[in-house]
Amino acid sequence: MRQTLKLCAAQQVAQGEGVTVAVLDTGVDADHPALKGKVTTGPDYIGEGSDSEEADNEGRHGTAMASDVLKVAPKAKILSLRVTDGSGEPGYPKGGNPIAQGIDYAIEHGADVISMSIGDQMLGNSYDEDETDAVGRAALAGVPVLASAGNNGDLFNDAQYPAGYPGVIAVAALQQDGTRAAFSTVRTYNAVAAPGVDIMSASDGGGYATIDGTSPATALASGVVALMLSRNDKLTPAQVRTILTTTAGHAAQGHSPLDGYGIVDAPAAVEAAGKPPEDRTAPVAYKGEEHLATPDGTSKTRHPELDSELVTIGGGAAAVGLLLAVVAVFVGRAGRRRTAPVAGGTGAR
Repeated sequence: MRQTLKLCAAQQVAQGEGVTVAVLDTGVDADHPALKGKVTTGPDYIGEGSDSEEADNEGRHGTAMASDVLKVAPKAKILSLRVTDGSGEPGYPKGGNPIAQGIDYAIEHGADVISMSIGDQMLGNSYDEDETDAVGRAALAGVPVLASAGNNGDLFNDAQYPAGYPGVIAVAALQQDGTRAAFSTVRTYNAVAAPGVDIMSASDGGGYATIDGTSPATALASGVVALMLSRNDKLTPAQVRTILTTTAGHAAQGHSPLDGYGIVDAPAAVEAAGKPPEDRTAPVAYKGEEHLATPDGTSKTRHPELDSELVTIGGGAAAVGLLLAVVAVFVGRAGRRRTAPVAGGTGAR
């Protein structure tokens, strides 16, 4: 993993100093040796959560993700926000949308990067307006948002949210040989890719275990963004995306829905952060006339006047047709009517 991302070269320049990465997940074991002293625990937006056997109430997944961020950016800080119990069961136990609430809390409490290795069985994959609005607020606040592309590539390949929201940097997963992992969801929203197979990550309660998925790939990519921001804390979300995609593995060959622009190149991204491209996404002042008019001189489209004579003829024909249809129905019903027997006799009335 370190060799694939070229971390040694990148960490000689930056190690995430002064950067806080908000990990929106199942919560974090802050006492784990890999995380001790580096984690601030924020609100729990789930509470007791689900009684499902699949529920990750002790922060197994979140602990792993936080450790993966710190593998890349060892001097960064983690803000842990619990927005799922990992069970994938619908509903919000404490009310409101936990992802939207977590994003807003991260923005208000100084997060520099938001990392969301969530989706699929963890929270479903449906579009949500509250989450979209929260992602927009993060962009306005200058906070890059990364999310896992999804692990349905070898199943139904459904779109996943929050990865699919505009403004989110979606991260696909690669095997150890640099090719796409079979489970990694194939979507046009994929921006970049990172290692996602056999990633040695921290386990809650101590110890380590290998995990697969676009989840660790996202955490590793978020760590690279932390390195970039420790090199240049003025980077905007648009500049972060541009740098990641233009320095990635096959940027010159263009975008692919398989893995975006390819594997993240950590040292190249950190170097580019020192001299970032211009951010052209800022609002531009309107310099036209102060009234609603056609600024390019094109005349407005004018529809021809309605021909009332044709409308009258058409309406009359429609009325006649309707009348004939009604008569035909009654005639048909009359033809199908049977004579009723007379009480006490055999003849017809």
